[in-house]
Amino acid sequence: MSSQTYNAVGVRWDLGDLFASPDDPAIDATLKSCRARAEAFAGRYRGTINALGGPAPEHLLAVILESEGLHGELERVGAYAGLLYAADTTRPENRDLRERIELALTEIGNLVLFFELEWLGLADEAADRLIRHPTLEGYRHFLHQTRRMRPHTLSEPEEQLLSERDNTGPRAFGRLFTELTTSLTFPLERDGSLQRLTLSKILALSHEADRDLRRRAHEALFAVLSKQEMVLTFVYDTLVQDHLTIDRLRRFPTPMTARHVANEIDAEAVERMLTVTEANYGIAQRFFQVKAGLLGLPKLELYDQYAPVGQELPRCTYERGRDLVLAAFGAFSPDVAAAARQFFERRWIDAELRPGKQDGAFCASPAPHLHPYVLYNHTGNLRDVMTLAHELGHGVHGWLARKQTLFNYDTPLTTAETASVFGEFLVFDHLLETETDPRVKLALLCGKIEDACATVFRQAVLTRFEQAAFARRKEGRFSPETVSTLWLEANRPYYGEAVDLSDGYRWGWSYIPHFIHSRFYCYSYVFGELLVLSLYRRYKEEGPTFVAKYVQLLTAGGSDAPEALLRPLDVNFHDPVFWQKGFDEIRALVERAEELAAEVERGAGATR
Repeated sequence: MSSQTYNAVGVRWDLGDLFASPDDPAIDATLKSCRARAEAFAGRYRGTINALGGPAPEHLLAVILESEGLHGELERVGAYAGLLYAADTTRPENRDLRERIELALTEIGNLVLFFELEWLGLADEAADRLIRHPTLEGYRHFLHQTRRMRPHTLSEPEEQLLSERDNTGPRAFGRLFTELTTSLTFPLERDGSLQRLTLSKILALSHEADRDLRRRAHEALFAVLSKQEMVLTFVYDTLVQDHLTIDRLRRFPTPMTARHVANEIDAEAVERMLTVTEANYGIAQRFFQVKAGLLGLPKLELYDQYAPVGQELPRCTYERGRDLVLAAFGAFSPDVAAAARQFFERRWIDAELRPGKQDGAFCASPAPHLHPYVLYNHTGNLRDVMTLAHELGHGVHGWLARKQTLFNYDTPLTTAETASVFGEFLVFDHLLETETDPRVKLALLCGKIEDACATVFRQAVLTRFEQAAFARRKEGRFSPETVSTLWLEANRPYYGEAVDLSDGYRWGWSYIPHFIHSRFYCYSYVFGELLVLSLYRRYKEEGPTFVAKYVQLLTAGGSDAPEALLRPLDVNFHDPVFWQKGFDEIRALVERAEELAAEVERGAGATR
């Protein structure tokens, strides 16, 4: 079978549900209409929210509904520009459209910014009365959550100015990072020829069985990144200092506070989770030692951590990945499988590998009246199926939550990863149950443990690195050596004596998009993985009765706080014991891997 089949050639999403092309006249027509609607909105409602005693509940509801309708149309335009750009960051028309749309959305957003500011300026007594009023019951959480930004909001001219400078500030540096990293090529000798690989392809080689290939790919990755040290360091330095400046202006006490407010979680719960995670680093180190033995090595090098063990996993076409995911989702819930199937049938997925395409994977769920879109890079590795399951989990979440209104649609990051990680576990269990070869089972199990380590332990490392970087930036500008030192210091406690870190790994921070586009995002992965480990055990214990509660959780979208939405599932994320349960599950996976490894060794001994 050709590599083209493995690389999902031709599997591109169809953005026609949004607009026909970058030069579609409907784009400008939509922007013109939205600008007129925004001006009319301001003419009707400015000064009517932060009025003496507050507005009538019916009046506030009318304002909310009209605001939702306007923002829904803006989401359509913004989503199209963003998705087109992610699919090919090299095309000038895509770059130009994205920049033009960002400027237009900022301009229109500033016209209606007064609504949020007037709501925040309303006295607490009047606001509380409105939040409790039955007329506004459907927006109770939205109104309450918005008020959490009251201490951190500036005047309207100041807020408008900050919105304008975002386009030439953090967003511009984000575009520079994306366009630079997607344009890089990594030279590698393979199969008798010099190949120039994209970032996605060079990273995928860390999962190859050939150790020398892994080593050379590892070296090539960081050799190229090191040559970009000035630009990558400058971009990160600028964004960190920008973040600290905004924190000062908005009176956020710590660099993580803004993320906590958006995630609807308190700092104490997050720190408790991270502390419990660090206390369990030994589980990962135990697995690394087990894996070294399975690979016949005295100790792992960094480029060995994702090496396949047991029987080398078979290659996987895009079509087989689709079938595996749908089968696993279907065994859990026909409704979940039906939601996922649409992504394949209606071309809501972009899986093809190609130059200029954004690295990594994501699912975009713009608005409830639109459908989600999935982007990932299918390299032909069976592990790609887990990525597909992860992003389709997001997609199913977005599809089921479409019953919510726009302002109740998005979930905070703390619960946004629930469906995605749950989807991974469903597919993993399906693969394990249908596989008969114990060597392949061992390879799958080790792969799942590696995923858990990457999603829990490594994301905690990334969070600790960010904390250290922000603390250090208060002392002065970054140098490449400064950031690299902080990176290695954050990683050493995790890897311990079980894994040797290469010299090139000092540049391991430089290509991670979360540091650029969504600072302090990473702890949400820790939260999501540990939450799902607990929920998945509940599913195994309860069966069908759990499924209904789980689907109800997804359908609720962001209509309530995470703590309230998770209460029916008996989740208390303030309790360290809750977090430890997740690590007990990971430890059980490691023990199962040890047992299966012994079984495979006995089988090999019996045939010798």
